[in-house]
Amino acid sequence: MDLSFDEDQCRLAATARRVLSERAGSARLRQTLTTDLGHDPELWREMSGSLGWTGIVVPERHGGLGLGAVELAALMEEMGRALLSAPFFASVCLAEHVLSGLEDDAQQARHLPGLASGEVRGTLAFAETSSMGSWRDMTAQASREGGAFLLNGEKAYVLDGHSASWLIVALLLDGAPALFAVPGDAEGLERRALRTMDATRRQASVHLRNVRLGGDALLASGSAAERALAHGLDLAAIALAAEQVGGAQHCLDMALDHARTRQQFGRPIGSFQAIKHMCADMLTQLETARSACYYAAAVAASGETALGALASLTKVCCSEAYFFCASQCIQIHGGIGFTWEHDAQLHFKRARSSMTLLGDPAFHRERIAVGLLD
Repeated sequence: MDLSFDEDQCRLAATARRVLSERAGSARLRQTLTTDLGHDPELWREMSGSLGWTGIVVPERHGGLGLGAVELAALMEEMGRALLSAPFFASVCLAEHVLSGLEDDAQQARHLPGLASGEVRGTLAFAETSSMGSWRDMTAQASREGGAFLLNGEKAYVLDGHSASWLIVALLLDGAPALFAVPGDAEGLERRALRTMDATRRQASVHLRNVRLGGDALLASGSAAERALAHGLDLAAIALAAEQVGGAQHCLDMALDHARTRQQFGRPIGSFQAIKHMCADMLTQLETARSACYYAAAVAASGETALGALASLTKVCCSEAYFFCASQCIQIHGGIGFTWEHDAQLHFKRARSSMTLLGDPAFHRERIAVGLLD
């Protein structure tokens, strides 16, 4: 299997690197972090308009580009390198992937075009404070009332949940899994932005208090909902892994640049054996993670649906590689790496939050082990 990018995929990555370096550099990122929205609306319009990135995995019949997991990985790697603060992951990698797993073509036709155009920003609300998304431990409930539904419960750690146009919410309906499309302005829906360690990726808590929705709000129920959510989360984990690879690469680049220019005892610190070892270890971790990520993306692009173990393995590998590279980058920089003025601490916080997002390494190792025993 050839895991290298082809000409078109390389061109996509090069365009993304150029645009993000010009429009989402360190200075612009820091300005964005001070806003309530958490992203640059002008950049979002460009990403969804002339660039068409928000429709990258949406089929052409629904207004998207009709590309796949490899192209998304190429794009996410550049976004991770730039430490992009935008609702792209929530809307594209979560909401669109879950919708793509639905067996209801009418619901896809209803929701995907708006997401593809970027006019609508979606997200996924599945985790709760007592459960990271397990249906077995879920407490949020939906009940039937005539031809409508009443939704009650709380969801936690919802990415960009404070600003999303609508949310895919996972609840229990008659004791079985169900997915609902909930408008952001629905009566009874309360959203509160959370203060988290990683300000570059906003999260929110969501409260549903007798939210009344029509029958068409039900996206899927039973095993169909379970399959759509599981497949969507697996694809999202692979996309997140690509973002982590990009972040790890940037941490290595920053460390190498500092090691070449920082002088101690009349020589660059990169000439010392200890620093060489640290950089070599970073490169080893990075290339291992990149290989795992590219392979997982290629398998996903082939149409394989049983991605569970592969997505978990990739998430573990890339999470640990990014966190290791971010930590070593700070060590090589010394005191300056801890300060607000330097980007190393921003990558460290993103690496730590991304490690937990969609399940930490311990969660995914257990998932792999359980799968081997089944």
